[in-house]
Amino acid sequence: MDNLIDVLIVGGGPIGIACGIEAKKNNLSHVIIEKGCLTNSLYNYPINMTFFSTSERLEIGDTPFVTTNPKPRRAEALEYYRRVEKKFNLKTHLFEEVLTINKIDGTFQVTTTKSIYRAKNVIVATGFYDIPMYLGVPGEGLDKVRHYYDDPHYYANQKVIVVGASNSSIDAALETYRKGADVTLIIRGKEVSPRVKYWVRPDIENRIANGEVKVHYRSNIVSIGEREVQVSTPKGLISIENDFVLALTGYRPNFEFIEKVGIEVPTTAPCIPAHNPETMETNVENLYLAGVVCGGLNTHLWFIENSRIHAHLIVKNIVEKNLNS
Repeated sequence: MDNLIDVLIVGGGPIGIACGIEAKKNNLSHVIIEKGCLTNSLYNYPINMTFFSTSERLEIGDTPFVTTNPKPRRAEALEYYRRVEKKFNLKTHLFEEVLTINKIDGTFQVTTTKSIYRAKNVIVATGFYDIPMYLGVPGEGLDKVRHYYDDPHYYANQKVIVVGASNSSIDAALETYRKGADVTLIIRGKEVSPRVKYWVRPDIENRIANGEVKVHYRSNIVSIGEREVQVSTPKGLISIENDFVLALTGYRPNFEFIEKVGIEVPTTAPCIPAHNPETMETNVENLYLAGVVCGGLNTHLWFIENSRIHAHLIVKNIVEKNLNS
């Protein structure tokens, strides 16, 4: 078991890194525990993804994010955060999963797949990209069904159904279409989401208008078979011949883990975990939340650009507590 750490951070994404930087700037010992690679969620984003935010809004640690593109791409972000983590020489432990967090005699005992740590304060910055929002229909477990999308070439010349109306769904529909896929969008609402990137919306609307990408609004998948998909539409049940289903219907935080560590989570949507927005402290003293996990099922509330401040709020509260103790 390691010596007592001032701040243990669960999650090595941009906000977890920002928390590590803030701790180090305030002379607090720290360790970042990440179950995957550095910025694991960003790594699992689609290869060709372009951020909605401009590069300066993604900056952490007062370190410039330089790019020649109007909006940075996934590869640029991965390199930027890697260099920032290296610049500050953070104590980051990768491919190590946190299993339990227990409070014993006023300090936290954190058990991982590799070690046991003791910490005065713990920050949970685990994001929301690990658990898909499942369709809950027969056939969803077939190999043809994917809840994550990576490279469009894989779907060349295939009949692809894309479920969803958000940025990830629309990007996948356009990219696979341009690689020769026969694409059908299934959207439960009446239109493409208004939150779709402004430079992408005209593209998908034109492809739909031209019949190059087919779409069924106010529709839902009822069941998935090996060669076809049954879809409930306003005109009745239809069958669509199909090779792959990209069910990009969103993701959610790991509520089970959050509750297991003692943080209260409401049972009704949007299931926002209990925390003080001024300090980010949860109902468990000295246990904090940071980043997109704070929004519960409202995963559109928090992004890197508006949750960077969480690192400052948390460490400020820790330092103030130390001064008053």
